Formats: sequence, C-alpha cells, structure tokens
Amino acid sequence: MALLRQHRDEQTEEREIAAQLWEDDDWLFATPTGGAVNPRTDYDEWKRLLRLAGLRDGRLHDARHTAATVLLILGVAERAVMGIMGWSNSAMAARYQHLTTQVRRDIARQVGGLLWSSSTQTPRGLHETQAEAADDGAPDAARIGCA
Repeated sequence: MALLRQHRDEQTEEREIAAQLWEDDDWLFATPTGGAVNPRTDYDEWKRLLRLAGLRDGRLHDARHTAATVLLILGVAERAVMGIMGWSNSAMAARYQHLTTQVRRDIARQVGGLLWSSSTQTPRGLHETQAEAADDGAPDAARIGCA
C-alpha cells in the first residue's frame, strides 16, 4: 500500500506539471500527461532491464514461471501461491512451477531424515546418493529459461 500511495503522490505531481495537457482517464499507470501507456512499453522496458542486468534475453511471460518456481522453492503454501499468482485453480501450478534440482535434493533430504532418524547411524553418502537420484536429468528452472 505504501508504494501505491507513493505512486499516487508522484502521479499527482505529474498531473500538476502537465496542467491542461493532463488526460484524466483514471489510469493507475499512465504517461506523464495521464494517457494510456503504450502496451509495448512493458515489453521494451523488460528487454532494457534484461540487458542492463547482463541477463540472457527472455520473454516477459517467463518471469511468471520464475516467480512461481521461486515460491515453490521457498515452500510457500499452495493457497498462498494461488493468491499471489492470481490463479483460480491449483492446476496452474503444474504449468508454472518447475521442479528444480534444489527442490529435488531438499525432498530427498527430508525423506532421508524420516528414514534415518538422528538416533540411527546414516549410511555414509546416503544423502548425496538420494540427491543424485532425485536429479533425474530433468532441466532445472535456470536451464529451461525460468530463472
């Protein structure tokens, strides 16, 4: 909310500067004169940001896959992910969330923890073997363009 209030204040200043040129069409995000932002602006800005960050070229939509995958890695509850991503059903998770090598390793460690309690001696190298087994060669988010 603080960012939206700040944006509103900045837009109020733009409205005053634009004076009679201001187009009051009630856009949340507008040009400096209040008009509708060109739909291509987001695309151009995305490409510029990728170049400035020294990242490979990618589609703006790929950022949704990255965001969903990051939420998976963080262990965010499915209901919360649905709300954040704007999904009406959980089937979208299968489309947008990608199982990374790290997620597979974390799952293997958790399963290993259940099988080999701290009071039981864990066979040497078992966790590493489990993690390798969990990495079935499927590409992780970074290699498929989601990170």
